[in-house]
Amino acid sequence: MNDYLDELKKKIDSRLINGSDLAYLGDAYYELWMRTYFLSLGITKPSELNKKVRVCVSSTTHAYIVDKIIDKITDEERDVYTRGRNYHYRHKAKNASVSDYIKSSGLEAIIGYLYLNNKTERLSELMNQIMEILKGILQ
Repeated sequence: MNDYLDELKKKIDSRLINGSDLAYLGDAYYELWMRTYFLSLGITKPSELNKKVRVCVSSTTHAYIVDKIIDKITDEERDVYTRGRNYHYRHKAKNASVSDYIKSSGLEAIIGYLYLNNKTERLSELMNQIMEILKGILQ
């Protein structure tokens, strides 16, 4: 399966797709990571899982994370963040301010970019930083 997925990823030029598409992939990766994390803690009750994951994937939480890590991202990641943040979205955020929504999209774009480019070490490092920030929120 990984070989097939890697072949698919090679067909996508992360420099050419728009920030929204990068955020789309990053959002999926991020949510899967969070679901896996909470299951690894032994949390299996669906209502508790959903509650914890919802907190972690909210635009408001993403904006908070961005404010904590923005000075720690690379120049390349900052460019990707800007692409994700500045994309002209046609829909509005449901439960977040426009500011939080665009910051969230920027964070998701970074994650999507790292994922597409198989920058697994950096992606792990970033996700670990995010988890350290979230631990303060979740307690």
